[in-house]
Amino acid sequence: MTVTAVVGAQWGDEGKGRVVDYLAQHADMVIRYQGGDNAGHTVVNEYGTFRLHHIPSGIFNPNTVNIVGTGCVVNPDTLLEELADLERAGVDTNNLYLSSRAHVTMPYHRLLDGLREAARGGKAIGTTKRGIGPVYSHKAARVGIRLGELRYPDRVRDRLRIVLPRVNHELEMYGHAPLREEDILAKVAAWQDAIGHRIVDTVPMIRAALEQGRDILLEGQLGAMRDLDWGIYPYVTSSNPLASYAAVGAGFPARYLERIVGVVKAYSTAVGAGPFPVELKDETGDKLREAGQEYGATTGRPRRCGWFDGVAIRYSAWLHGFTEIAVTKLDVLDSFPEIRICVGYRLPDGTITQEMPDVPTLEQVEPVYESWEGWMTPTGNIRRWQDLPHNAQRYLERIEELAGAPIRFVSVGPERDQIILR
Repeated sequence: MTVTAVVGAQWGDEGKGRVVDYLAQHADMVIRYQGGDNAGHTVVNEYGTFRLHHIPSGIFNPNTVNIVGTGCVVNPDTLLEELADLERAGVDTNNLYLSSRAHVTMPYHRLLDGLREAARGGKAIGTTKRGIGPVYSHKAARVGIRLGELRYPDRVRDRLRIVLPRVNHELEMYGHAPLREEDILAKVAAWQDAIGHRIVDTVPMIRAALEQGRDILLEGQLGAMRDLDWGIYPYVTSSNPLASYAAVGAGFPARYLERIVGVVKAYSTAVGAGPFPVELKDETGDKLREAGQEYGATTGRPRRCGWFDGVAIRYSAWLHGFTEIAVTKLDVLDSFPEIRICVGYRLPDGTITQEMPDVPTLEQVEPVYESWEGWMTPTGNIRRWQDLPHNAQRYLERIEELAGAPIRFVSVGPERDQIILR
């Protein structure tokens, strides 16, 4: 048995979905343990290209049980759209289950998210406006609605009578018309009809898999730099993407987690506001964006691009505890004659640090770079480490040093077989 967490080592968008899709070919269970439809995992395989916002990336293996875990928040409308896309492509989705304890993203959560973000003006956080912050805040305030409660309309009605007056008061403050309780209850009834058969108590399923020695993959969302507690606050998500939260969000004892695969892009990208020291606001940044097609899978927004950030990876490696790493999109760098790596931050007083400062200081740092000679040759058809150009190997070995963990996988393209196993 192995229990493996696949986690983001940077700001998100590292390519976790394609790594999970690859590993899930031999996994018995894949569990998403946090987040909602605010992030999309892009998977390219024989069925086509998919951007999965809720559904675990193991869905393409009919022998793999896929679970949306308790730590997640679920928008049933988005989930149903994903299911329809998969089923149209011929993917069997009967192996998908939803934790009855996962919280529901209600229509008012999306409204509140968008209105609050607009009200921040120039100080916007850069949320996806998918309602993730509001639903997690209602969860913490104990006024949220869980998937398992959809089958009990009287319970939902009681909860709405507590929360809806507050929601409508805020909506009216923003000039938005109030929502009607009966309209929401009608939507809840439709959701129960559509997905009720998938909503289960996932603890017995996971316990049985562990006791039977099954291989389990835990799929995280976003990356360490977006963690609610340890990320670049307040430019963070509303849950904890760290590997240490995987056991909590999935629902099993932490002692079972034995393998942590940190997924890191061969350069850096970020979506949303907040300090991003390695950002390139020039032709090089534009070239990275176009070569890597760096546009958000959820929002379509262009991602901020920059060189590899060794300070961020060192920080992330400590927080996650990587046992190994997977480097994605190496092929994007094939046409760059010079490649840089940030190995430190110059602080306002002129000193250089390899530690991740808190936000007020991070906003003022300057990156300190090493320069590396590029390899200037295509890598997309390479399938063995020893066949990589020498300069590409040296570059990857430097990333390995900065992360303090061995490279196990290198992705040289979006297709499932474009992975080098080291």
